[in-house]
Amino acid sequence: MEAPILAAVAAVAVLLGPAPVAARPAAARPLAARPASAAVPAPPCPRVPAPKVSRPPRPVPPPAVPEQRVVGGAGLDTAGLVVPAGVARPPALTATSWLVADLDTGQVLGGCGPHEYGTPASVQKLLLAATMLPRLDPKQVVTVTAEDMDIEPGSSAVGLVEGGRYTIETIWLGLLLNSGNEAANALARLGAGEGGAAAGVRAMNERAQQLGALQTHAVTPSGLDGKGQFTSAYDLALIARACFAEPAFRRYALTRQAQIPAQRTLRTKGFQIQNENQLIYRYPGALGGKTGFTDLARHTYVGAAERDGRRLVVTLLGAEPAPMRGWEQGAALLDWGFTLPRDASVGRLVEPGELDATPSAVPSEPAAPGTPRPAAASGPVEPGTLRIWSVAALVGAGGLLLAGLLWRRRARRPLS
Repeated sequence: MEAPILAAVAAVAVLLGPAPVAARPAAARPLAARPASAAVPAPPCPRVPAPKVSRPPRPVPPPAVPEQRVVGGAGLDTAGLVVPAGVARPPALTATSWLVADLDTGQVLGGCGPHEYGTPASVQKLLLAATMLPRLDPKQVVTVTAEDMDIEPGSSAVGLVEGGRYTIETIWLGLLLNSGNEAANALARLGAGEGGAAAGVRAMNERAQQLGALQTHAVTPSGLDGKGQFTSAYDLALIARACFAEPAFRRYALTRQAQIPAQRTLRTKGFQIQNENQLIYRYPGALGGKTGFTDLARHTYVGAAERDGRRLVVTLLGAEPAPMRGWEQGAALLDWGFTLPRDASVGRLVEPGELDATPSAVPSEPAAPGTPRPAAASGPVEPGTLRIWSVAALVGAGGLLLAGLLWRRRARRPLS
């Protein structure tokens, strides 16, 4: 009788993820027996004073979902610092949350509020890339439409023109080197097939769920601010890992300059663009990444580098550019990560499809009249949906086995 129960307990522990080194000693209680609310408060994240600047109030995040905050390990459920025991203290930053992980093994080396909600800005373009790169032929020539050019005045644009004809690869370069918002609209529209950029955003949210990025909800393909648009440092690492698995993305991310061709029929000249990610110029072993900024999000950053055969990725949200710019804060975290032992870990990045997330039953923000509603999978996961059903199935199976064994024993007893 003990074997089925032990198997069920072991399966529950797997669902909850590995125990981080810094969060509990080896002799601590099992994760399933220790709810996150009972954890000892984590130390605060190392901070440097950020300059006082005028900024709009940050958007109110959705309510925290306990099951989402322990994805990758219970120790990641903290607003503070989580690092392996006995390692050097990470650098002080202005970023409100960050994470460092191994691109190849998926080990999380450390983080600051890894599951805290943040506003993505243009690092959301990585989710667009993770979604649409496998769908689009880079050699295909396409036409930019008026819908693609519908971006916020004064926001980042690469310089595509309505009616212009470009290869898909040129548009990807415009997106990843110069953070072109019109390029994002075009790629979302083209990758969706039908339904325009709105359908592309729905596909992005479905892709986020499939990757296990349960705290990510896209409203715009570009990362321009939208009501209800959030992500987390942990989710960005999952998304970045999917991007760096694509050979085309790795090539684009390291491209230093590209040519946007002339559109002679429209009487526009060609021009050259440069990669805005300073990491690729100034950090040995850099693999590329993505910068981002909006007034609401402040500075966001994703970057990766390789050293001695080890590839690390860093993600950060809510940073100010002084005394260090976003890419410099990322570089400092990479330096710290490369000093850690290869087996150091406080959690892990889940694999695509591992969580088998259930579409949410929580309603999204009310849509404006005529706005296509996002697919069910594009909202946050209903609290408890993911693990309650999994645990219920295990407990139910164990209960049936136990009931059967008790019935058999009772059947052997003489009637009183």
